[in-house]
Amino acid sequence: MIKKWFLTIVLGGSMVALAACGDDTAKETEGEETPQEEVATDQESGEQPEMPEADLEGIPEVVAEVNGEEITKEDFESIYTGQFEQMAMQSQLSGQEVDQSQLKEQVADSLVAQELLVQETEKQKLTASEEQTNTALEELAQQNGLTSSDELLAALKEQGISEEEVMKQIETQVKIEQLIAAETGEIKLTDEELQTYYDEAKAQQEEAGGEEIPAFEDVKPQIEEQLKVQKESEATQALIAKLREQAEVTINL
Repeated sequence: MIKKWFLTIVLGGSMVALAACGDDTAKETEGEETPQEEVATDQESGEQPEMPEADLEGIPEVVAEVNGEEITKEDFESIYTGQFEQMAMQSQLSGQEVDQSQLKEQVADSLVAQELLVQETEKQKLTASEEQTNTALEELAQQNGLTSSDELLAALKEQGISEEEVMKQIETQVKIEQLIAAETGEIKLTDEELQTYYDEAKAQQEEAGGEEIPAFEDVKPQIEEQLKVQKESEATQALIAKLREQAEVTINL
């Protein structure tokens, strides 16, 4: 399924599924079903647990302001609803309720971070060429399991998003990627860093009693890619923190 707002940046795991875990030391009582057992019972009986609904009550018309630019209720609710639906599906498997208060804070922070990056691209007058934009569009189509950008545009049009809006958002995304690339510079990893990462992963796998992982040389390219993504994420977080410190940000939740 294609996300309606595909530009939203997932920052440092802020949008990962975070369910309310309740007490860390849950009491076990004889004859009392745990939430997980209740879910299993429902599945065995053929009954599907009722999907919870996103709590949108009390969301202000202006959720946040970033240097005078407003993040509206409409923008927030569109992102929040999508994130909540994903987490609600996961919560059905775990039996744990979604912490909607925490999720709202995370969505607001994510939108603020996105706006800060967008404003910085404008400040630096970054541009996106037609070739860069088309390449990014093709990559987005592939990520969503589609064969072409035309198929992606058609699918998004069915969701009420015009080609003009899609290209505008893709262009913004390309500019943000340029900004982050300039911030990180060329990422060079040493063999020692790669080996350390491998050794730690191998030790964790052995401790967990899982299957033996492949030899270092066989997975070296994947490790290198993973570490590059990690370093880019760290650089992005640092940039956002710096921009936010210099900005005027108000969150009204």
